[in-house]
Amino acid sequence: MTTIRTLLSKTSTNLLPRLEIEILLCHVLGVTRSYLLAWSEKNLTAKQYSQFQTLLARRVQGEPIAYITGYKEFWSLYLQVTENTLIPRPETELLVEQALARLSPDCRVIDLGTGSGAIALAIAHECPQCSVLATDKSIAALNVARANAQRLGLHQVQFLVSDWCSALGDIKAELIVSNPPYVAIADPHLKGEVRYEPPCALVAGKDGLADIRRLVADSQSHLVPRGWLLLEHGYDQAEAVRALFEQHAYEAITTYQDLAGLPRVTVGQKMPVTGLD
Repeated sequence: MTTIRTLLSKTSTNLLPRLEIEILLCHVLGVTRSYLLAWSEKNLTAKQYSQFQTLLARRVQGEPIAYITGYKEFWSLYLQVTENTLIPRPETELLVEQALARLSPDCRVIDLGTGSGAIALAIAHECPQCSVLATDKSIAALNVARANAQRLGLHQVQFLVSDWCSALGDIKAELIVSNPPYVAIADPHLKGEVRYEPPCALVAGKDGLADIRRLVADSQSHLVPRGWLLLEHGYDQAEAVRALFEQHAYEAITTYQDLAGLPRVTVGQKMPVTGLD
C-alpha cells in the first residue's frame, strides 16, 4: 500500500512541478487539493496507484493536463475539453472582457469557431439576457460545447455548424467574437505541447492570418450598424489585423493588451453607410 504522502514525496519534481503532480492525483482520487493535505496518510488502492502512474507518464511525454483530466477552468467555469477542441487559455479572457464592455442586456452575440464553447458560455454566464449563437465547422467540437452549455445550465446558447460565416444566412448580431487560428504553418511553437491540439484550431496559412482575413471581410454582412467585431490574434499581428479592419471600413479600431502586456485583441465597429442609425 502507498499513502498519499508517500506517493507525493516519492514522485520526483524533476519530472513535473509539484502542482501538476497534485492535480493528477486529485483527478485520480476525485478529490480537491486540500484533501491531499488533510488525508495524507490515506492509502491508495492498487488501481488508483496504477492510474496515477499512467497519467503521470502521459504528462511527462508532454500531453496537456487539460486533455488528461478532460477539463479546463475558464472564466471560473469548468469546461470539458477533448482532443477535438482547443484548450481555453487565460489570455482569451481579455476577449470576453471586451465583449462584456460592449453588451446591452438584449443584444445578440455570435461566437465564431466556438470550440469548447469557452467564450460563448462565459458571455452567456455573465449576461443571461443576451442571445448567444455559437458556431463551429467541427461537429465534434460543437458537441463538446453543447454538452458544456447543458451541464452549466446556459440554455440561452444556441449552436450551429458553420465554417465561419458561411451558414449564418441573414442572421445579424450586435457583437461577433472569435478566437480564430492565427499560428503560421512553420511556427516552431507547433512542435511544443500544442502539437496535441487540433491543427485546424491553431494554424492559418503561411502568415497565420488566413482565417482572420476571412473573418474581417465576411463579418460585415452579419453585424448590425454600430455592431462590433472582436478578434483575438497573435502578439505580433496587431498592426496587420488593424490594417485589415481599416481595409474593410471598420471604425473605432482599438487593440488591447493581455495581462502580459502583449497586444492580443483587436476590435472594430461597423458604421452605418449613411452615417445615420
